[in-house]
Amino acid sequence: MVASTRVQKLLRRYKLAIAAGLTILLIQGLVVWSLRSLEEGEAERKHRRSKLPDHNGQEQKIDPVAFERQNALSGANHGQSRQRQDQPAVTTIIKRGSRWRNKPSLKDKSLGGPEDGVAAHYDPSSSRNFSETRAGEMAKIHLAAPGEPGSVEGAPQVPSSDFVPKCEISGKDALSALHRAGSRQCRQEIANIVCQHQAGQLMPQSLPQFCPQHVISSAVQHAGFTDTDLSKVENPVRVVFMLVVHGRAVLQLKRLLKAIYHKDHFYYIHVDKRSNYMHREVLQMAELYPNVRATPWRMVTIWGGASLLKAYLHSMHDLLSMLDWKWDFFINLSATDFPTRTNDELVTFLSQNRDKNFLKSHGRENARFIKKQGLDRLFHECDNHMWRLGERTIPERLEVSGGSDWFSLTRKFVEYVVNSQDELVTGLKQFYTYALLPAESFFHTVLGNSHMCDTLVDNNLRVTNWNRKLGCKCQYKHIVDWCGCSPNDFKPSDLIRIQQLTRPTFFARKFESTVNQESIEILDNHLYGQYPPGTVALKAYWESLFEQADGVSSLNDVALTAYSSFFRLGLRKQETTQSSSEACRFEPIGYPVSVHLYFYDDRFQGYLVRQEVQNVVTRSREMLEVWAVPQATLQLEHNLHEFERLKHLEVGTEWDPKERIFRNFGGVMGPLDEPVAVQKWARGPNLTATIVWIDPAHIVAVSYDISIDVEAEFTQYRPPLQRPLRPGVWTVRVLRLWERVAEARFLVMPLAFKGREPLRTEDHGWVHAGPPGNMYLDQSFQQLTHVLKLPPSEPALQEAQKKTSLVGKPLEAWVDSSVRAFWVTGDICSEQTSSCPTIGLCTKTSWSSLSPDPKSELGPVKKDGRIR
Repeated sequence: MVASTRVQKLLRRYKLAIAAGLTILLIQGLVVWSLRSLEEGEAERKHRRSKLPDHNGQEQKIDPVAFERQNALSGANHGQSRQRQDQPAVTTIIKRGSRWRNKPSLKDKSLGGPEDGVAAHYDPSSSRNFSETRAGEMAKIHLAAPGEPGSVEGAPQVPSSDFVPKCEISGKDALSALHRAGSRQCRQEIANIVCQHQAGQLMPQSLPQFCPQHVISSAVQHAGFTDTDLSKVENPVRVVFMLVVHGRAVLQLKRLLKAIYHKDHFYYIHVDKRSNYMHREVLQMAELYPNVRATPWRMVTIWGGASLLKAYLHSMHDLLSMLDWKWDFFINLSATDFPTRTNDELVTFLSQNRDKNFLKSHGRENARFIKKQGLDRLFHECDNHMWRLGERTIPERLEVSGGSDWFSLTRKFVEYVVNSQDELVTGLKQFYTYALLPAESFFHTVLGNSHMCDTLVDNNLRVTNWNRKLGCKCQYKHIVDWCGCSPNDFKPSDLIRIQQLTRPTFFARKFESTVNQESIEILDNHLYGQYPPGTVALKAYWESLFEQADGVSSLNDVALTAYSSFFRLGLRKQETTQSSSEACRFEPIGYPVSVHLYFYDDRFQGYLVRQEVQNVVTRSREMLEVWAVPQATLQLEHNLHEFERLKHLEVGTEWDPKERIFRNFGGVMGPLDEPVAVQKWARGPNLTATIVWIDPAHIVAVSYDISIDVEAEFTQYRPPLQRPLRPGVWTVRVLRLWERVAEARFLVMPLAFKGREPLRTEDHGWVHAGPPGNMYLDQSFQQLTHVLKLPPSEPALQEAQKKTSLVGKPLEAWVDSSVRAFWVTGDICSEQTSSCPTIGLCTKTSWSSLSPDPKSELGPVKKDGRIR
């Protein structure tokens, strides 16, 4: 009773406070509800603003990325897959005027590919990968969120209902893969595999153990290098080199073949199905020598895919069927490998160990390897992507091993792998059909569990230039639902690693001539001596970007616009310098017939564009090549104090964080590209800098701060700018307390083509109009105009608006005037004797793609059996 009275007194005393508290809670609830409504409304407005306008200025319901992909208006992509997000190498990114203190989250920009019709039942042994891929059937890529290796963002998702799975699929990985896969056939394959797996019909439950030691590690032996004199070897072994190549680095492949060639060995070359130019060149190489052949079939061999193992097994089957090729060892190579010892040394070593199989093990605890490698997960390859579909168990009694996917195998073991029908081999082929990176583990596991386990030597005879700090950045997320690593390219300072190894090695990787050719030159000279004095082009390197046989459809519109402008500017310069000679006036015909990257002394020197022309006076035709040279635009202020750390500032696309270069050499980009700003720093004190992007109409597109720590060497950030970007000269500034430290200009090129056809105003004028409302982000940064001391934007906007209606010759004139500010013509040459007396032959120049390159030329076989 006393307690009740006290409660009543307390209630009477504090009833006003209680009422006020309830009122506050009610108001807070209303505010939260109101803010949620506002957020939803803002999201809807943001969605509307992300639409690109049509030619009438109305909102067009087209996603800009989808339009970019479908209409091929994106920037040049030289055989490389574009990164979907660039992680900034900085401590903090602060968007000016925003509450966000980091980058906006990546939104789903995936695109639906065309449907293939009714999918056939999946057969794991089918050769579907051998047929040509249909255009537009690239998988929709969804980047994985940070955290668990291979985690898939957005799972679970409801799959498309264009087919009926044979079972109820509930796993989040499988549902995510079904949601993201681009083609109906791929989705059908995924569903069939998952249903088989759920029913326990896909994976072997247990596999036999034929190794008498029962533990792989005890079977490992070490092979030494006792004598390097080949003349003392009886019955020297013969090697078949299996080269798996892709891309367009033909000259580097020729240089590799030249270094490893001997008449007693054999060379079997598989070219990725997507690399038609490389395939045409390899077929020509095979015509030169009877012991060089190209596979009559081709596959798409993606990183980490089951297709690579399938290609190796198919090649081994071919090689065993070639009765005229008597080989003892199978060695796989890529075009980015190079020998570190001579052919004679390799043959001597293998002859001394002719019954050994050389594979490099992971060297770590087995359970950790399985987890890190994803062998306990189910994967499937389709749509040129490796999809993670869920978990699986390792077969009982199986001792899993693995490591490097570069190996040297005896013919006896290859015969066992290809021809054996025992339960171990057939079961492991089934198991690794649905494994990530199967070539890194399949042969190790077969050998280690077989009766030949005592032939295993823990050495792949290679040295790989690993720098995991740079090479393990999950750069293959667009290809596989997992995090992967890639070795770095060798540079001269890295070659010491080859000398420091105690185990025998005969090959090294990776080498890329577009990154560093000097390291290849050092090894080549070490093995076979220097070329004679006066040999030309020793420091030069050319790499094809386009050939007429590729078809103009292989070019995107930004590249076609740029190459055509380079060539026109070259012809115009020729007319200007030879104004008195009518014989030196030409007009271009059609499209370019070839385009090359040109490097000298490991520096990019520009583009080489070859095209047919017609003499204005004589109407005769000839083939000319123009050299377009990029101009530097960086300006560094004086008296930088602590900002002396800043060494370079550059904007481009296709930034490679592993090699720290832009793969889009020269920075050719268009309105629908996604540029990245990169700063290079020396070591020094911690800094905070402000980065500002300014468009051609003096619109401040974005401003953000970056923090640079003491050890930082590079910082990069790709702001999520709304597109289309306004064509013209852009400026990126680095500021210290709003004072300019550095400034770099870059060109967003106007487009003269859409779908390789001249641009039409009524259809595509929007692409030159800039973003809707002149806002590149969801907020305006124009309040910074006075701080940055920019001119008024209104006159520039009016001038930019007039240019959106340009077509034909006026549009070409706008393109050429824009390009002229960033590129100059280095020289011009003719394929044959020109009607213009001042134009020399391309074969007599030092820069032309037609000039001699002795270091990469494949000549006749010499008396010692070599061609180098």
